[in-house]
Amino acid sequence: MACVEIVHELDKRLRLRILSDADDFAQTEVALRQLPGVASVRANRACASLTLVYDGQPEVRDSILETARRTPSMAADIWRPPPAANAKRVTLAAGAIAAALLLPAPLAAAITWLNIAGVLARGILAASRGKLKTDVLDALAIGVPAARQEYVTASVTRFLLALAEHIEATTVQQSDELLRSLLRQAPGDVWVEAQDGELARVPFTQLKGGERIVVGAGETIPVDGQVVAGDAYVDHSSVTGESLPLPRVVGDQAVAGSVVTDGRLVVQAERVGDDTTTGRISRYIQDALDRPADIQTVSSVFADRRVGITLATAAVVFALARDWRRIESVFMVDYSCAVKLGTPIAIKSAMYRAAQEGCLVKSGTAIETLAGVDTIVFDKTGTLTHNTLEVTDICPLDPRIDEERAAAMVASLGEHTSHPIARAVVGLARQRRLAHIPHEAVNFIVGHGVEANVDGRRIRFGSRHYLEDDEHISFADARKTVRALQEQGKSLLYVAADERPIAVFALRDRLRPESASTLAQLRALGVKRLVMITGDRQAPALAFAETLGIDAVHYEQQPEDKANIIEALKQEGRRVAYIGDGVNDGPALMAADVGISMPRAADIARASADIVLLEDRLDSIVTILAVAQEAMRLIHANFRFAVGVNSAILAAAAFGRLSPLAAATLHNGTTIAVLLRALLSGRAHSSVTEKISRDSVALEHSRAQEQ
Repeated sequence: MACVEIVHELDKRLRLRILSDADDFAQTEVALRQLPGVASVRANRACASLTLVYDGQPEVRDSILETARRTPSMAADIWRPPPAANAKRVTLAAGAIAAALLLPAPLAAAITWLNIAGVLARGILAASRGKLKTDVLDALAIGVPAARQEYVTASVTRFLLALAEHIEATTVQQSDELLRSLLRQAPGDVWVEAQDGELARVPFTQLKGGERIVVGAGETIPVDGQVVAGDAYVDHSSVTGESLPLPRVVGDQAVAGSVVTDGRLVVQAERVGDDTTTGRISRYIQDALDRPADIQTVSSVFADRRVGITLATAAVVFALARDWRRIESVFMVDYSCAVKLGTPIAIKSAMYRAAQEGCLVKSGTAIETLAGVDTIVFDKTGTLTHNTLEVTDICPLDPRIDEERAAAMVASLGEHTSHPIARAVVGLARQRRLAHIPHEAVNFIVGHGVEANVDGRRIRFGSRHYLEDDEHISFADARKTVRALQEQGKSLLYVAADERPIAVFALRDRLRPESASTLAQLRALGVKRLVMITGDRQAPALAFAETLGIDAVHYEQQPEDKANIIEALKQEGRRVAYIGDGVNDGPALMAADVGISMPRAADIARASADIVLLEDRLDSIVTILAVAQEAMRLIHANFRFAVGVNSAILAAAAFGRLSPLAAATLHNGTTIAVLLRALLSGRAHSSVTEKISRDSVALEHSRAQEQ
């Protein structure tokens, strides 16, 4: 049990002092951030205190205290989170150097011991727990020269450690803040209907569940619940991946994050706040950000193991030379700083750059794995194609009405609704510059279609169910045409005048304009195989794939087949990335080495994916792949540089060629150089992107010549 003291308490605010080592303190901080009801946690590691803002509920307060006292996870033994950025600590360390140089020995000694006390305490605590960690080596590197009254050496070493920590922590905090800020999209006020029918505007955070929430056209549904009044079309694309708005009437379920496109709903709130669908996905991503990446953990373990090399070298030097200055010099050399701090900096920098380019990477593992991908599998709909529809066929069924007349009538009525199918026809009419056809008042039948009088005839258009089942207008003569269009995977819009069918419109998802160039750029980055999975029939699927130059096509596939295809590719020895956006893409995203979801993907797709694209641009995949490859090149280069340089410094120190001050300066200079290289790596990113573009153009030119 950790020792926890309540330093100060106000309504909805607690300040705690937690006496533990740095690792346990950080683990406690992460655990408190994840508690329901906790709004924010601010850490002051120098004072061993945490300041929390919470919702004021007694049970939340009890949970905070219980969590703070609980022994943290043993994960702390293999992961040491970076220290908090503290420019004041760096300034004080610099001041201690001046004091050691200018002040009398007694004052210099007092200031030096005060300056290094925190480092010594962490080292002693780690050693007392039997943990041979870098804290022990830091304490020895600073404590031995201080004990020998070499206060300048001790103070300079402390300053270099503080500077390296500050540079690293500043970058990590900035990149984490950027990533977390992407999740801060909670609704503001919502309209609540009272029992007497009066509407009141209430802050979203005050919802408890059970309220009747009123949502109008263009507004986002803020809660999960049941529709108790009204009817509307609701766009679920950002939650479920469904490209077309769905009708919602009394008795249907409403999902938080979906948008009312037409109509008005009253929703009985069942789940609010973090319990909603969108709240759960945000919490999932937040939890992923709070967890250390595997590659960072591996580098930390590697670095801690290298502490033994330094201590063993010091023991050999002492046994052979009995030279304390050599031992001091050896203690100054710590492989861990550059290895342990440089890797998370490179990973965080890569995540930061990826977020700037519209890609949310959930972990460092995704960066490492994506860099080695050689096969990318695309789910066709919503990834290679857009989330908007285009009209592909207009099939007149009445000899008196041609394509343009049919399109003009549907567009003239459809411009009064925001339904995607109607918008697609309106867009076609505008593109063809078709004249507007006068009509009487338009009647919208939510979930079915539209009707209005045009030149004395009752024009109706909508779903087959609306026209054939409800209005009893037969399209039997067009069955062959309808079947052919359906086999091509197209959506159909039925049009009738009075009681006779006059046209059928076919629509499909619009091919993304950047799809072809994206695939070419992926090849330029070293991707060997591009695969597409679709439920389309063989002929249209193969034609679509040939247009984009895709290597393999799996057509007429059921949703459950996707994960099996991924597993088969992995068994061939391929490293696979899968890109999808639907509910049924969840298993495939988890089966792939790296799962990537589109921004309008379903809840389960975004939760299952390792990377979430934040902008509806397919070429973001090229950007994140380039960033990942660059980050891994940087990590490996930094690792070789750090091990090589520190080995040389260690050898020179062991043979008495370097003074303790020189060893400390060279070692910490190496660490700072590695950190700065990781920080500045973003400058090279633009040149990498330019090279990708040049290579992809050359590749496309070569492919064109071959054809």
